[in-house]
This record gives sequence, structure tokens and C-alpha cells, in this order.
Amino acid sequence: MSALADVVSVRGRNGIRHAVIGAAALAIHGVTRSTGDVDLLALDIACFDEPLWRDLSARGYSIDRRRGDATDPLAGVVRIVARSGESIDVIVGRHQWQARVLERAELRRIGDAEVHVVRPPELVLLKLHAGGAQDAWDIDQLMDLDAGLQAEVGARVGDLSRDAALLWKRILERRGG
Repeated sequence: MSALADVVSVRGRNGIRHAVIGAAALAIHGVTRSTGDVDLLALDIACFDEPLWRDLSARGYSIDRRRGDATDPLAGVVRIVARSGESIDVIVGRHQWQARVLERAELRRIGDAEVHVVRPPELVLLKLHAGGAQDAWDIDQLMDLDAGLQAEVGARVGDLSRDAALLWKRILERRGG
């Protein structure tokens, strides 16, 4: 079983909703970008509880739980690394709009894991929230594949921060929209 399947199994047994985000989600939607890990989004702070990961630790996985502080845009991150070197980052969000991202995720197969994957509009929202140069490039790539993203994202960008809305505006201006 892969590290992703192991992590998804732990989270599923504990009723923690999650979805693949980041480069792995981009790849599923047709944008190829190299990365060394798989990112999952969750909102449940139970992700930081040591007992949740005890089984994986006993099987040789390294578990590093890091909570964000009050100024961090994330509640924190749990990095899980298998003996094989495969790594999974569980990004624990803290915003209400991210619950809708998880609700709209679609079930897909990645290797031997069946896991929810965020849809392109929600992936764009997450990228806008992150706000980096790579995120802007990723958004451009997704928009090149699906012209309909602009309307759906535009209708929901108001749920994000002012900085995210400004990034969206710059992306649209650069694209001539």
C-alpha cells in the first residue's frame, strides 16, 4: 500500500474529511508540475492529535505535527514521511470557505488510493489564498485548460482575503480579462 493510501485510510477511519490539493490535484486536472509530495487539505484540528497517527508511527512513518499561531493563515501542517521517502503533507485550514472546497471535492483514484480531489475552481481559490508566484502560474495553467473557471471563481473570490482578491484582479488583467 502507498503512503497516500495509508494516510487516507487513517483519516477515513477517524471521519476526518480531506481532499488532495496542490500539484497532485493539478496533475489530475491536466497541469503537470513536478513535486516530491502529496498535499491533503483538512479542517479538523484532530489532525494534530498524536493518537490519530500512532498506527502509522508504529509502522515506521515519521510524523511531524506543527500548529500555526494566531497570525498563520493555516491551523498548521502534519508532515507524514514513509520509510520509502514518500511524503504527505496534511494542510489543516482554518477558514469557513474551505469547508465548501472539501464538500465539492470529487472521488478519484490515485495509485492504490481512492481519495477526494478538489475541483479546478476550488483549486484556484486555494491558490489565490496561498498567493505565491508559483500559485499564480498554476492558476494560469488551469485557466488555459478551462475558460469557464473565470466566472465560477469570480463569483466566489469575495470569500477570500483582500490580498487574494487583488491577486485575482492582477491575473485577470494580465490575461486581458
